[in-house]
Amino acid sequence: MSRIGKLPINVPTTVDVTNNDSILKVKGKFGSLERTIPEIIGVEQTDGKLIVSLKNETRANRALHGLYRTLINNMLIGVSEQFLITLILQGVGYRASVQGKTLVLNLGFSHPVNIDMPDGITVEVVQNTTINIKACDKEQLGLFAAKVRSWRPPEPYKGKGILYKGEQILRKAGKSGKK
Repeated sequence: MSRIGKLPINVPTTVDVTNNDSILKVKGKFGSLERTIPEIIGVEQTDGKLIVSLKNETRANRALHGLYRTLINNMLIGVSEQFLITLILQGVGYRASVQGKTLVLNLGFSHPVNIDMPDGITVEVVQNTTINIKACDKEQLGLFAAKVRSWRPPEPYKGKGILYKGEQILRKAGKSGKK
């Protein structure tokens, strides 16, 4: 049995959970999410807790047990608190701004980079070089942050690029001159 999968999930009082026909729907103050649950996994709700169980024990099913318990937990946290990723632009002239539903980045190219924001994701720019991205779906949030970061990943020689908050770049020495 999965050690993570057998842990109960606490359901916040502000969140509504409905489970019918292998579709789990979670609704909270920041939005609503739904996920299809495989037939081999059972989800039951008892007095403020969700318990994820397996219907038959095989090696692959045990792996899914822990995975789906974590996915359901992330759904509950997302609709009640939201997830946040902070990106930092490092480089001369690197800037960000939000125009409607578009994130506009100046990253040293001859043109600005326009990235459309998906539904459910909010972007806030602080001090032109710090981007706060919030969403209730952790998977979509990570994908959007990776898409933004892919325009200028950090490089090891000067340390320029788009970094996650708290990320350390291992710096390399440049070319050494003739001796």
